[in-house]
Amino acid sequence: MIEKRPFGRTGHMSSATIFGAAALGGVTQAEADQTLDVLLKYGVNHIDTAASYGESELRIGPWMAQHRKDFFLATKTGERTYEKAREEIHRSLERMRVDSFDLIQLHNLGHPNEWDTAMGENGALEAALEARREGLVRFIGVTGHGLNIPAFHQRSLAHFDFDSVLLPYNFVMQQNSKYIEDFETLAKMCEARNVAMQTIKGITVGPWGSKEHTSPVWYEPLTEQADIDRAVHWVLGRPNVFLNTAGDIHLLPKILDAASRFEKRPSDAEMHTMLESRHMTSLFA
Repeated sequence: MIEKRPFGRTGHMSSATIFGAAALGGVTQAEADQTLDVLLKYGVNHIDTAASYGESELRIGPWMAQHRKDFFLATKTGERTYEKAREEIHRSLERMRVDSFDLIQLHNLGHPNEWDTAMGENGALEAALEARREGLVRFIGVTGHGLNIPAFHQRSLAHFDFDSVLLPYNFVMQQNSKYIEDFETLAKMCEARNVAMQTIKGITVGPWGSKEHTSPVWYEPLTEQADIDRAVHWVLGRPNVFLNTAGDIHLLPKILDAASRFEKRPSDAEMHTMLESRHMTSLFA
C-alpha cells in the first residue's frame, strides 16, 4: 500500500501518489473501471482531474455512486472569468455525478493577463469562492506548468490563501538553478501556511521530438520499472509533497508499484547516471 500524507490543512490523509485522471481522457468506460481496481489495490484515495481532460470527468462519474466516500475528489477550471468558470464548475459536478467535490483548482495560471483576469473582479476566483460558500466545494487551489510557475504560485499565494498548489518537479528540473530556487521559496511559503504541494511530470524523459509516440502522454515518459522506481522514489523522498501520476493508464501500475515500495530517495549519483543514460532533458525552455 502507498503511504498517506497530510494534504495540507484540509484534514485529509491523501495517498502520497495521487491519481492524475488525465489518463482517463481517451479511454473506454471499461478501461476506466479497470483503472479503479488498480487504484483501490494500492490504496490511492485522491483523484485529480480537470474539465479539459477529455472524457475524464465522464469516466469518473459512474464510480462515484459507490466510491465517492473513498476519494478526495479534485478537478480544475481553465476558465478565467466568473461566469464561464461558474458554468464549468457546475458542468463538472454534473459530469462526475456528485453534489460536491473536495478541491477546485484554477488551472494552468501562469500568464500575466490571464492571472489578472482570474484574480480580478468577476474573475474565476470569485466563482470558486461562490462554490465554496454554496457547499459545492470545500477547498480552492491553483495549478501551473512551465519554468515561471513557482514564481507565479508565490504571487497567487500572496493574493489569496489557496489550499493547494500544483507544479512540475523532477530531477532534471532540479538542475535548473533558477527554477529550483523559486521552487524552494514556494515550498517554504507552503510549509509556513500548511498549503499542500502537488507535483507533476515526475517520470518525464523529455519532449517527444521526432520520436514515435508510444504513449498518450504529451511528453516522453520513462517506461522501464527500474527507471520509474528511481524517478518516483526521488520525488517521494521529499517530505510533504505529492506525486501526481502520468496520463497513461498502462504506466499507472508501474508508478503505483514503485510508490508502494518507497523507502528512501536515490542518491544524486544514481539519478545523474539515469539522466545521462536515458538522455533526459527539460520539457520547458
